[in-house]
This record gives sequence, structure tokens and C-alpha cells, in this order.
Amino acid sequence: MKKAVWVDQESCISCGLCVTNIPEVFRFTDHGKSEVFDSGGAYENVIQEEAIDICPVSCIQWQE
Repeated sequence: MKKAVWVDQESCISCGLCVTNIPEVFRFTDHGKSEVFDSGGAYENVIQEEAIDICPVSCIQWQE
């Protein structure tokens, strides 16, 4: 089973790194916060390296 990724919108600062790096997975909500719309839109290692590892406030995480 593929892991699901999640964004803590309370902590998100709307920097846009995840949306820019992986637009197949992340987008902005109407409130300007990042959200996941397709966890399966990219490989797990790409999500890890291009979103989770570089998020300046560590608000992107794998769901348990």
C-alpha cells in the first residue's frame, strides 16, 4: 500500500515550494495554504525529497 502524504495547514506558511516542485500532488487551497490533492501523483522518494525534506516549517508529513 502506498503511503499518503498530509499537510498541516495550521503550520503552512504558503511558501509554495511543494506546489512548485510537485504540482501533481500539491496545490493551494482558496485560503492560500498547501494541500494534497493526489498522494499518488508522484513517487514516495520524490515527495520526500522535493517536499517533506525541504519544507521550511516541516508541515508536510506521511500519514500513519
